[in-house]
Amino acid sequence: LICGQSGHLYEVPYVQIFPLFRCFYDQKILQKTFGEWKERWTVCRERKLSLRAASHYRHILQNRTFKAWRAYAWQQQGKRNKYYVAESHAKRQKLLRTWQCWLVYVHVQRTKRGMQSVALAFRERSCLRTSWAVWRRGRYQNCTRHKMNVLALQHWAQSLQFRAWWQWRELYLYSQDDKQKETKAVTHHQHWELKRCMEAWLGYLNLRRAKKHQNELAREHHRGRIIRQCFSDWRLSWEHRRRMHGHQKDFDRLAARIALRRVFVHWRHYVVLCVEETRWLELAEKHYQHHLLV
Repeated sequence: LICGQSGHLYEVPYVQIFPLFRCFYDQKILQKTFGEWKERWTVCRERKLSLRAASHYRHILQNRTFKAWRAYAWQQQGKRNKYYVAESHAKRQKLLRTWQCWLVYVHVQRTKRGMQSVALAFRERSCLRTSWAVWRRGRYQNCTRHKMNVLALQHWAQSLQFRAWWQWRELYLYSQDDKQKETKAVTHHQHWELKRCMEAWLGYLNLRRAKKHQNELAREHHRGRIIRQCFSDWRLSWEHRRRMHGHQKDFDRLAARIALRRVFVHWRHYVVLCVEETRWLELAEKHYQHHLLV
């Protein structure tokens, strides 16, 4: 029984109302399936957005870390450059003070040698003057002495001159030896200073080369790590997108199969209903003919 618009009740056969309930049931099932699919699609989209946000945050964090590390590396490089400049300046100042002290020492030694030579000359002149005065006084006082005394005096004068010349020769050789020793000492000191400066310069060059090589290795390692990290992130995102596309294709394929199956079920039900309706019509026709015959 179905109530109409005017309030009257109409009797409708079950064969005619069953397809209506079936269509309404299929629509409800379709709406429920579409709601679940829409909810699942929303969840997948939110997950994709969260993954993209996490990747973006990780990229920003890595960028900030790299900028901080680069600023720290520049600061350390500036400190090292200042330290190297200060060390070279200290070495130059030390070398300059050593050179000034050596110049003062050379000037003092030259002054000493000049004073010593003046004293030796004055001593020689005083000795000769004294000897000449003594000899002249003795000659004037002993002019009447024997020739042997004169020869003795001459021999004594010659021996005195020879002794003075021998002393002067020893002093000259000693001064020459001192000059040679001073020259050798200055040359040895210069060679030692040059050798020490050369060793320090070579050590500084080796240290600079080692630090430059280490910095290049560190930059290459950091660049390779950044590239590997970016490639890994890109591969993960690509794998995720590929899986999402695969899931989407599977969902589409499953939805198409479900829709095709529902269409087939509806068609089969419709065929069954048509067959039943035909059979009922035949039975009704037979019953009506039989009723007419009776």
